[in-house]
Amino acid sequence: MEKDNRQLSRILSRRQALALFRAAGAAIVVGCIPRKSSSTQAQSSATVPGSSLPGCVVRPQQTEGPYFVDEKLNRSDIRFDPSDGSVKEGVPLQLTLRVSRVSGTSCTPIAGAIADIWHCDALGVYSGVNDPSFSTVGKKFLRGYQVTDANGTVQFTTIYPGWYRGRTVHIHFKLRADTTSKQSYEFTSQLYFDDAITDQVHAQTPYASKGQQALKNAQDRIFQDGGDQLLLTLTKTSFGYAATIDIGLQTA
Repeated sequence: MEKDNRQLSRILSRRQALALFRAAGAAIVVGCIPRKSSSTQAQSSATVPGSSLPGCVVRPQQTEGPYFVDEKLNRSDIRFDPSDGSVKEGVPLQLTLRVSRVSGTSCTPIAGAIADIWHCDALGVYSGVNDPSFSTVGKKFLRGYQVTDANGTVQFTTIYPGWYRGRTVHIHFKLRADTTSKQSYEFTSQLYFDDAITDQVHAQTPYASKGQQALKNAQDRIFQDGGDQLLLTLTKTSFGYAATIDIGLQTA
């Protein structure tokens, strides 16, 4: 369903970005957007000694895929579909992103960045798109964005994704933030799950009706391009799972 096409990333126009960020209460001036391929992305980390700030971990960029829809849904709980009030069933997942700027050995949280996530439901279906196997135009489930707080943090409540033919289980995310020169920087990638945990989750309702995923992480050609650095470390909770990931951006 997704094509490995690194040219699909979209650059917001100045008018679109200002409309979005004004609504979100974030001031981001849009200019040119630097692009970095995963092959040029340094694998490094930086921490601030004696502080409680998260370590900055530079992750590889990956393809946006065909199903990014800029719905401008500023919300934390993305399980709900505002178009009809329905709630997507699945094992709850609380996902926290901590976004920082890496500069030399310093690690500075980025406040006011826009963090989008989107992924398929328990049966492998995305909202808001036309696909040869389904049409969900007008639906808005499992999509949304948050604005990072003073600690560079956003948190989403969602469900553990399902699977579809040709891909391993994943979540898409996009970060849009100011650079020090007041230009806009965009970072797009994907998050992955441990195969063994996925098998356990997908044995439950409603995932089980689709069966176990046919493609594991190591067989996924997009995962092969740095996916091991984008694996979520899951913690079992009373409600489902929780995961926190640190993402360091090397902005100019």
